[in-house]
Amino acid sequence: MAREQSAAERDDPGHRHPQRPMRALLASTAGRTLTAVAAALLIATVVAMVALWPSKDKTEPSQALGGKTVAAEVQSVALTPCGPAGQRCRELTATISEGPGKGDIAVLTLGPQEATQSVDPGATIRVSTDAQAPAGSAKYGFVDIDRRTPLILLVIAFAIIGVVVARRQGFFAVIGLLCSVALITTFLVPAILAGESPVLVSVVAGMAVMFITLGLTYGLSAQSLAAATGIGICLLLATLLGSLALDSTQLDGRGGEYAQVLSQANVAGISLQGIVLAGMVIGALGVLTDTAVTQASAVMAVRRSNPTLGVRELYHEGFTVGRDHLAATIHTLVMAYVGTLLPLLLVLEAADVGISDALNGQLLAEPLVATIIGSVALMASVPLTTALTAVLAVRVPAEALAGGHEHAH
Repeated sequence: MAREQSAAERDDPGHRHPQRPMRALLASTAGRTLTAVAAALLIATVVAMVALWPSKDKTEPSQALGGKTVAAEVQSVALTPCGPAGQRCRELTATISEGPGKGDIAVLTLGPQEATQSVDPGATIRVSTDAQAPAGSAKYGFVDIDRRTPLILLVIAFAIIGVVVARRQGFFAVIGLLCSVALITTFLVPAILAGESPVLVSVVAGMAVMFITLGLTYGLSAQSLAAATGIGICLLLATLLGSLALDSTQLDGRGGEYAQVLSQANVAGISLQGIVLAGMVIGALGVLTDTAVTQASAVMAVRRSNPTLGVRELYHEGFTVGRDHLAATIHTLVMAYVGTLLPLLLVLEAADVGISDALNGQLLAEPLVATIIGSVALMASVPLTTALTAVLAVRVPAEALAGGHEHAH
């Protein structure tokens, strides 16, 4: 269906100059409204981050959780008798290879052979240190195998492949990911440990990650405005629904092993239920960003290929793509949770625990609720982002979108 050229398109210089699509967009009421909404969200996010940013003196590292580790090289491995019924434990002899104790010989007992990981001579391991250990007691304790080098190589390979496949967009995707990780480690986690509301901190961090991602992907454009508004609304929806779901199912976060660990740390007063909800919000953010960016790109691609389509036709074409992507993404979300819970599922099956009893347990109920909340927010984001992008797309001349960015995973 053909659409008459709008006054903004006829009169605005943005219609004659493709390099200025935002001028044409801001000439419309819808464009100005969404720009104001996105700007308000951005300002609120920045102000909240400044107010919630943790100071270094708010928390002290918990000595109960082990602290830093040092590297050691395994010299020999032996099996020694231990425990009842003739159990045999792994005993490692290792040389400390860094830190004040460099050169020390440490004898480390791991535990029963059947329940501990295999370690070969020559392997590099991480050990904890206790400088205040009394004479005659163990000064070092085994923590884990040192996997830092292969993990770093995997990250580098991932970044290189992303840049090679997606080129410019891949490069910006990697930069955005690094910024997001930095934000989580320097703001979200310390702020929660400092006693701030986990839910509030996670929403603010999620908004900040969203703006970083969209800014690197689109810059200031119709896509970024629509995606930012859609993600922001759906993120708040996920927070509200998650809170209601946790209250109705009486999930308080106290059933997992991490609750016991946090109870030993210097985090008095922290809301364990809030941490569960914060995890849901951050988990939902990933799929929301993916879907919103994809939908914005799809609608803009349709607009470029057929400039005569109006809002309704653009929405229909974009939503057709969105339905397929939605089904695949929900399936991916469910499989991701199933994959992380596979060892637990095997244990429950081996113990002959019924499916209803298994789902009733907090260890499975929490990820189940998280999956449902994330999926509901996802289903809301597709029509919302598609509609917002369609409304904006018809207000930008098609030729101004010729060099538009494409979505990159």
